[in-house]
Amino acid sequence: MAQNQKGGWAAYLVFGLAVFLAFCLVFERQIVLPWILAWMGHWHPLLLHFPIVLLLMAIFLGMWGKKVPPALLTVAVLTALITAISGFFLGKEVVAKGELLLWHQWLGGGVALLAALWYWLERIKIEIRILSKAIMLLLAVGIGFAGHYGGMVTHGEDYLALPATGKRESIPENPLIYKDVVFRILEDNCIKCHNANKQKGGLVMTSLEGLLKGGETGTALIPGNPGKSELIRRLLLPVADEEHMPPEENKPLEKDEITLLERWIALGASDTVRLNHLDIAEPLATLVRGLMEPDRLEKWTTLPELTDTTLLNLATEYLTIRRVASNTNALSINVYHPPEYDPKPVLALERVAANIVELDLSGLPLGQKELDMVAACTNLEWLELDRTPVTDSDMAKLENLSQLALLKIYETNIGDSGVAILQKMQNLKYLYMHNTRVTEAAFERLRRTNPKLSVNRGMGKDLLGYVPPGDSSQLEL
Repeated sequence: MAQNQKGGWAAYLVFGLAVFLAFCLVFERQIVLPWILAWMGHWHPLLLHFPIVLLLMAIFLGMWGKKVPPALLTVAVLTALITAISGFFLGKEVVAKGELLLWHQWLGGGVALLAALWYWLERIKIEIRILSKAIMLLLAVGIGFAGHYGGMVTHGEDYLALPATGKRESIPENPLIYKDVVFRILEDNCIKCHNANKQKGGLVMTSLEGLLKGGETGTALIPGNPGKSELIRRLLLPVADEEHMPPEENKPLEKDEITLLERWIALGASDTVRLNHLDIAEPLATLVRGLMEPDRLEKWTTLPELTDTTLLNLATEYLTIRRVASNTNALSINVYHPPEYDPKPVLALERVAANIVELDLSGLPLGQKELDMVAACTNLEWLELDRTPVTDSDMAKLENLSQLALLKIYETNIGDSGVAILQKMQNLKYLYMHNTRVTEAAFERLRRTNPKLSVNRGMGKDLLGYVPPGDSSQLEL
C-alpha cells in the first residue's frame, strides 16, 4: 500500500499539468492570458533543453531493456509538460501563427502528453513491452520533429540546408523595386526574425502590409518620410546599441542597401514602381542598376580620370553633373530648360563625353552641334531626348552608341526611317516612343528584329508620383 502511495504528489501534478496542457491546446482561441502567465512564457527557450535530454536518456535505457529510474522519468515528464505549457504561453503573443509555429506547438504538446502516458503506464505497472517500445519510439521521433520545427522557427526554414553552390537568381531586366529589390534585402537580413512564425517585436516583414502595420513600436515605415521611419532609425543606430537591427551578432546591412531602402521610402514606398519608371537622375535607379550589374563598376574602371574641379566647372544652375558612384569616373548629367536656352553648357560637355553614361536632354531645343556632342558619348547607356526637335536624319548620329540600353524619344518627329537605326542597336533594352510618326508596321519590324526590346508606346514619363503607396496592382508596360 505504501509502495503505491510513494510519489503520489508527482502523479497528481503530472495529471493536472497534462489536463491543463490539453485544455490549452484545444481551447487556444478562447484563452486570454494574464500578464504573469505571458511573462512565464518567456522562460520557454531556457527550459526546453532539459526535458529533451532527460527524455532521451530514459528512452535510451528503455529501448535497451534497462529499467528506467522512476525519478528520472518523473522529472523528465514534469519538465516536458512545463516546457510545453510555457511554449503555449509564449506562442499566445503571436497574433497570427504561421505553419511552422503551429507544427512546433502541437508536436511539442504531443510529446509532453505522450510522455505523461508513458509515465502512467509505468506507474500502474502495465508491462506490455510492445506498447512501451512503441511509445518510446514515437517519443524519440516526436522530439526530433518538434526540435526541428522549433529550429526552423528560431533560425529560419533553411537552417539545416546545405551551403548554396549555385548562383542566386538574378534581378529581372525591369524589376519591381519592392518585390525584386527591397524584399530581397529584407529577406536576407530581417525576415528570419520577423515572419509569421517568429514575430519578433510583433513585426512581420514578409509583406508591405506588414511593414505598414508595424509591431509593438508602431509602423516600421512612413511612406515619404524615411527620417521618421522606425526601420531606418534602427538600421542607422550604432551596432553596439541594443535597438540596432539586425542584432549585433548578425551581419549589418551594407551602406548602399540602407541608402536604397531610404530612397524607396522617400519616394512613397510603393510596390508597383518599376526601374524604368524612375528618372535618370534618381539615385534609387543608380543603386538598383548597381545590384543588377555587380560588374558595372569594374566596367567603368577604364574610363578617363576626372577631377572634381572639372565637374564643378561644367555644372551650372540648369545643368547637374554627378558621379554615378563615389569611386567611379562615370557621369550622370541632367540638363534643364532655362528661361533662355544657350547651347554652350551642353557643348562644353564634349570634354567629358567619354565619361558620360547617363544623359537627360529632355525638352531642350537641341541643334545639330548638341547632337554631335551626344554622338561623341560612346559609353552612353541611358539617353533621354524626348520632347526635342530630333528627326530621322538626326537618329543616324546615334547609330554608334553601342552601349545604349535605354532611350526616350517620345513626343518627337521620329518616323519609320528612324526605326531603321534603332534596329541596329542590339543592346537597347527599353524604348519610349509614344506620340511619334512611327507606323504600326515599323513597330512590328522593330519587335521582330529585337524581341527582347521593351517598347513603351503609352506612358513615357516617370509614374512614381502617380502611384499610390501600397498599391499592389501590377503595372505592365
